[in-house]
Amino acid sequence: MLLRARLSNPHLLSIPFSSTKPRSPPPLAAASSSRRRPLSLSATPPPPASDDLVRTALFVPPGIDRAEVTPSMVLPGSNIVVGPYAGHSQIKQVEFVKSSARARDCPKDHRPEFAILGRSNVGKSSLINALVRKKDVALTSKTPGKTQLINHFLVNKSWYLVDLPGYGFANAPESARMDWSSFTKGYFLNRGTLVGVLLLVDASSPPQQIDLDCANWLGRNNIGMTFVFTKCDKTKGGKKTRPAENIEQFQALIRKHYQEPLPWIMTSSVTGMGRAELLLHMSQLRNYWDN
Repeated sequence: MLLRARLSNPHLLSIPFSSTKPRSPPPLAAASSSRRRPLSLSATPPPPASDDLVRTALFVPPGIDRAEVTPSMVLPGSNIVVGPYAGHSQIKQVEFVKSSARARDCPKDHRPEFAILGRSNVGKSSLINALVRKKDVALTSKTPGKTQLINHFLVNKSWYLVDLPGYGFANAPESARMDWSSFTKGYFLNRGTLVGVLLLVDASSPPQQIDLDCANWLGRNNIGMTFVFTKCDKTKGGKKTRPAENIEQFQALIRKHYQEPLPWIMTSSVTGMGRAELLLHMSQLRNYWDN
C-alpha cells in the first residue's frame, strides 16, 4: 500500500487550502502544512541546477533504487525514469464512450483512467488527438471553453482517457458556464478508478498563477499528477521566450513546495514530440495500478 501511495502521489503537497476539505494524508506525508506556503509566482527561484540536483530531481517509480538510475533509463525530454512496470504502450483502438454532465454519471466499469486537465486554451483536445493519432477524436476549437462535459474515450478496450473542462474559460457561453469547483473537483474527489492527472501547462508562455493554483489544489487533495508541457515547438511574446526557459521557471516554483520530484514531460501535438514517451510513462502508472 505504501508503494501504491508513492506511485499515485509521490509528491504530496502540504499546503493550506481553506476552501476544500483535504483527504487523509498518505503514509508519505511528513512536513507540517503550517510550514508550507501556497505556490506563487513571487517565489524566489533556486540556484542553477547542479549534477546532484538533476539526479535528485528525477521521478523514480517503484521497483528502482534511485542510486542505480542511469541516463539511458530517463525518457527524453522529461525527468521520468522507466521502471519495471513499463509495458505495452501502443494505442491500437480508441472510441468515444460518453459525455457526462455529472461525476456520478461517468462510466462505472472500473477500468483505470487518466484525466487530462489544463487551461481552456492549453491544447487538451489536440494532445488527445495526437496521442491516439486521429484528428477528430476530441473536438478542437479556437474558442476557449468548448469542452464543458466530462468526456470518456476508451483506449484498447482496457483504459480511459478523460477530457475534462478547462479552467478559466471566460469566453464560454453564459448558459453553459459552470462552477468548476463543484463540477470537475467532484470528479477528482470521488473517482476511485483515477490513476492520475495529466496537468497540461503551456510551455510557450511564462508560468501562470492559475496553473500553480490548480497544482496546489490537486496536491492538497493527494491526487497524483504529471506535468505535461504543451506547445514546446512554439514561442510567444515580443521577447520570444523559449519553451525550455518557461519550463525551468515553472519547475523552479514547483520544486520549493514538494517533498519528492513530480514527473514532467515536454510535448508538441504538431511535431509529435513526447508522444511515445508519455504513453510509456502512462503504461507504467497503469500497470502498477492494476497490480
